[in-house]
Parts: sequence; C-alpha cells; structure tokens
Amino acid sequence: MITALQTLTMLSAPRSMPIVCTAPSMPCALVPIAPGSEELEATAIVNVLRRAGWSVTLASVGVPGMDPVSCARNQLLVPDAAIEAPGILDSDYDAILLPGGMPGASNLAASSPLLERLRRQAAEKKWYGAICAAPAVVFAGAAADLLPQQATCHPAFIEKLEAAGCDANRFLDRVVVDDDRGCVTSRGPGTAIEFALKVVELVQGSEVAEATGGPMVLP
Repeated sequence: MITALQTLTMLSAPRSMPIVCTAPSMPCALVPIAPGSEELEATAIVNVLRRAGWSVTLASVGVPGMDPVSCARNQLLVPDAAIEAPGILDSDYDAILLPGGMPGASNLAASSPLLERLRRQAAEKKWYGAICAAPAVVFAGAAADLLPQQATCHPAFIEKLEAAGCDANRFLDRVVVDDDRGCVTSRGPGTAIEFALKVVELVQGSEVAEATGGPMVLP
C-alpha cells in the first residue's frame, strides 16, 4: 500500500522495451539503486542521460525482482530490473553511475556483484562515477581500489576522502573528473544535473551536452 507520503515514480522505460542496451550506436548506462538511495540524484541522472539519447538501465540492489525501491525520502522508484537479472551485469556500459543517499550508499557498497562490475568497468577504461555519499561510502569505504585521487563527495563525508588521501584542493568542486581513473564524482542533490551532463560531455562531446542542457533552463 502506497501512503500519501510516498510517490510511485516510474523512471523505467516501457516494459515492452529491452532492459539491457542492444543498440551499438546508443550510449548505455547502468544506474544502481538500493533502499535508502537519494531519489533526486537517481532521477536526475536517469532523466538527463535519457534526454541525451542514452539507454539507461535502472537496476535495484537488495530488492527482489522489479519491486519498487523505497528511497531516502520515502519516494518509491520502480527499477527496470534487479541487478542480478540475466544480462544486467554482463552488459557493456559507457558509464556506471551511483547515486548517494543513506543508507542507500551503504547498501550499494554491500553488493559484491556490483563492486566487481565496477572493477571491470575501471579495468576496461570506461567511465564510472558516484555522487553524494557514494564516493566516500562505496569507493573509500568498501572498494579503495576504485577511489580516484581527484574526487569530491557530500560535505558530510569529506573526512573519509581526506583520510583516504584524495586531493583536498578538489573537495569544493561541484563535479570532479579524474581522467587517469575514468571516474566522475559530485557533491549532492544540487549538483546531480551537472554531474549527469558532465558524463554526457565525456562520452558524447560538449555539443551534445549543451544541446541536452539548454532546454532544461539551467542557471
């Protein structure tokens, strides 16, 4: 039963469409979410990428099947599939992007299959990233080999990046790209659109990013 304080948000593509990217000319992304993920960040990432013509798979972690995921502010997001569904972790992605939120970031960090897929992404020199609590909780906390030297995160978690030896000169940047690691990080809900547009720029170029962001009437 969905209460008045909960919103059922359908971010997934129509169910007649494949949940795994099959078009070689279309950029593809995996956006994992878990109970307690920050819904504004997840929504912004998926929305911006789809505006730019991406195929995006919103995959649940720790929730059976396509059951709705209860996020940090009690908003329900309906995934395209569970992360363990056939083809999800085996598919190739131009980017794998983690929203933050608590305890969502901790729940993502506890997923060994997700961490292994992120490691494969990094080994293949393809983009991966995280925003808000996720850079600190998932990368610094659970998978230090994925933590880039150049990174940022939510102000409440900066001490974790500092303790891990990240470059403190970048902590106040809204979006940080570590080209050596192929990793993009960002600070929180208020920077989520910029975060997603930066990924569009990195994969498709500045013209596509500008064309995507223009109609959104950004500051």
